Amino acid sequence: MADSVRILMCPPHHYDVDYVINPWMEGNIHRSSRDKAEAQWDRLYQTLKTLAVVDLVQPQPGWPDMVFTANAGLVLSDAVVLSRFFHPERQGEEPYFQQWFADQGFTVHTLPKSLPFEGAGDALLDRGGQWLWAGYGFRSELDSHPYLAQWLDVEVLSLRLVDQRFYHLDTCFCPLTDGYLLYYPPAFDTYSNRLIELRVPAEKRIPLSEVDAINFACNAVNVDQTVVMNCASDDLKQTLGDRGFTVIETPLTEFLKAGGAAKCLTLKVTEPRRATPQASSIQSRVIHLQGHLLDSGLVNQVLDTIVSGGGSFQVLNFNLGSQRQDISAADVRVSAPDPSVMADIMGQLVDLGAMSVPEEARAATLETVQQPGVAPEDFYVTTIYPTEVLVQDQWVRVQAQRMDGAIALTYGADGPTARCKLLRDLQVGEDVVVGSEGIRTLRSRTNLKKSSPEEFSFMGAGVSSERRVELVVDQIAWDLRRIRDRGGKVVVTAGPVVIHTGGGEHLGRLIREGYVHALLGGNAIAVHDIEQSMMGTSLGMDMQRGVSVNGGHRHHLKAINAIRRCGSIARAVEQGVLTSGVMYECVKQQVPFSLAGSIRDDGPLPDTKMDLIAAQQHYAKLIAGADLILMLSSMLHSIGVGNMTPAGVKMVCVDINPAVVTKLSDRGSIESMGVVTDVGLFLSLLVQQLAKLTGQYAHP
Repeated sequence: MADSVRILMCPPHHYDVDYVINPWMEGNIHRSSRDKAEAQWDRLYQTLKTLAVVDLVQPQPGWPDMVFTANAGLVLSDAVVLSRFFHPERQGEEPYFQQWFADQGFTVHTLPKSLPFEGAGDALLDRGGQWLWAGYGFRSELDSHPYLAQWLDVEVLSLRLVDQRFYHLDTCFCPLTDGYLLYYPPAFDTYSNRLIELRVPAEKRIPLSEVDAINFACNAVNVDQTVVMNCASDDLKQTLGDRGFTVIETPLTEFLKAGGAAKCLTLKVTEPRRATPQASSIQSRVIHLQGHLLDSGLVNQVLDTIVSGGGSFQVLNFNLGSQRQDISAADVRVSAPDPSVMADIMGQLVDLGAMSVPEEARAATLETVQQPGVAPEDFYVTTIYPTEVLVQDQWVRVQAQRMDGAIALTYGADGPTARCKLLRDLQVGEDVVVGSEGIRTLRSRTNLKKSSPEEFSFMGAGVSSERRVELVVDQIAWDLRRIRDRGGKVVVTAGPVVIHTGGGEHLGRLIREGYVHALLGGNAIAVHDIEQSMMGTSLGMDMQRGVSVNGGHRHHLKAINAIRRCGSIARAVEQGVLTSGVMYECVKQQVPFSLAGSIRDDGPLPDTKMDLIAAQQHYAKLIAGADLILMLSSMLHSIGVGNMTPAGVKMVCVDINPAVVTKLSDRGSIESMGVVTDVGLFLSLLVQQLAKLTGQYAHP
């Protein structure tokens, strides 16, 4: 037994599931066996007594969750930050725990009553580093973390929880001896997972399967090399064993009905300080909102943006006005775990019309254009709304307002002038606004009523499922294989839908394996393919998770800007800026491509031909000698190609829109084939079938 380790527990004499405050309690009200709970708790108690000194706090009637002592507070050295429970059902526990800590001689810190924080359930000291992992999102507020940093003199790393099943940090995150970490990555947002990976080496991270996670394997008690938990899979026990840990399983199923297990039932009250701490990186800003906030739904958008972006908020004041026509006003304190998250959140809030309060307003950040037609990194991407920038201590209205431009400034005798400019119009020496500081957008009541949460989310709708197309795919696969084997020519005309539907990787494989000999398209397919390669999104949608990315509506502009900086797609590949995707494969495999521009193109890319006549001529040159043209979800380009293709060339048109397929078949060519389906599904099946053919027959 380690005499230096003390653990606080509370007997379950009054334990029951009397209410629902987490998903595990649903359906379990009054379904817990008191006798079985006592037996399971006692077994855990006896087990821990062999490993540490166990202190007991007296249970109190009417507070059934007091058994979960992990939520009593957070202890470091001789100080404790007492919990402020989120739910009223647990708030009555606070004075009993406060008295126990005071009796033991701890210095007790109490948070403001309106600031939830649930102790060691949401704050865990790292066992290899010098910091405190602190969770927020369900039971604890991010604004509590600066108090922890100040009172305990410790660096705080904030982790945002996103899965309601894992409502406390200790349900999905368990620091272990020697810096190992047991955790369930899907319980956290992308930023938090990245932070974990930056602080904990890969060889020290032990990610859990969902089965182990829902059995609360992370909700474990670790004393030296022993880990006590409800249960563990054989794989997990083997993994921990390989790292020198001994796993003790002690069933706690009765407590799982209330959403807790071994860690929830314990609080380590001996936590010595191990090293000199560092300051917290938590950021805080106050924003001002003004307008018809309720009937426009703007206030909900703002608060949702803060939370979904990984921050938290506190409404400082909210004036609704006394009459319907009166405008509303609100001041909101925004908190974020670090400067980069704060910058992302503030950028989106500016787009929604939020302004920094006068005492916090900061001048716009400016950088000078170094290359014609190329904006500086992180340039501010404009919206359709009237915009002002703070320059030389004055708010300057931006002229020629439009979406997806940059704000360029010039200076004269009357002061600075700000103007929206397309990337291609930027001149060397101009100052361009970067970031979101010193910017405010002005929304009229009419504009506000038209706004919606999807305003800047371009790919909001899902893709409908379609009928099976395997028989058609089989025939096309045979054609592609025969043409390649005899040295023929296949031309692909593709639209951006190929990328949106996940077909980009399949088209890239076709190019890489020699099935495509020329690629025709517009500016859009190349832009969205490059955006996906560089940022993992297409039109701001995360292609892995199928959800909008915060600030993702700017990504296509940033992709264009990166290629323009390099000078061309080929140079971007040569310089290592572009490392994957359809356009990358064209460059690497020396497959010629032609991008025909249009009036709607952003940027455009340096390779895009904005001279329509020249683009048509280049199309015709690449089509010459083609045996098969595969048209993939691009109505205008497909029709254009069809009209310049002579009879005798087989054409396959794949589109979810039957009208496009019909239009191509109406040209009268008996060589045309139409496939009405989702292009992403089609390409996936085509690649699979070609793989089967390759496996059956050797390439000559």
